[in-house]
Amino acid sequence: MSVLVWALSCAVAAGLAWAVALGAGRVRRLDRLHVRMDAARAGLLAALDRRVAAALAAAPLAATGPAVRVAAVAAAAAGRVWPDREAVENRLGRALVALDRSRLPDPVATELVDAELLLALARRVHNDAVRDTLGLRSRRLVRWLHLAGGAPLPRYFEIADPEPGVTTAAGIGPLGTASSGRH
Repeated sequence: MSVLVWALSCAVAAGLAWAVALGAGRVRRLDRLHVRMDAARAGLLAALDRRVAAALAAAPLAATGPAVRVAAVAAAAAGRVWPDREAVENRLGRALVALDRSRLPDPVATELVDAELLLALARRVHNDAVRDTLGLRSRRLVRWLHLAGGAPLPRYFEIADPEPGVTTAAGIGPLGTASSGRH
């Protein structure tokens, strides 16, 4: 009987050790994903701010400048609140599509293109981090043991990506390279 109790105790201890090790690994991974989320969100906000600055620089030089300026000021005022920022950034994107970029000086047009490309990349990085974090947080062990603690669920940032042919300056392709004019 004592051998059976001893074997059962060892099996329970091994199972418990395995569960603790698995939980500790998930907690470390979750912590790294939350750090990645914070960095991705900061990068996205910086890219949004850069696009606002580029739009404000381009607004006085274009015929549709007042609409771009109003949208850019609204985007800057929205701050860090996601639903509000998404809506005003979409309005800014629509205003920038209507902007005649052929009349902009090359440095202003290039900065606008660079800011838009950086924003598209930063949004993808942010949304990838959100997807990975939500994926881990949806696992049973993480949910059952509340391993995420009180951290809020991350949210995707959804805005319309600019169309490469519309948002590029004349002579500059969608990746910032010189285009040949042939497609």
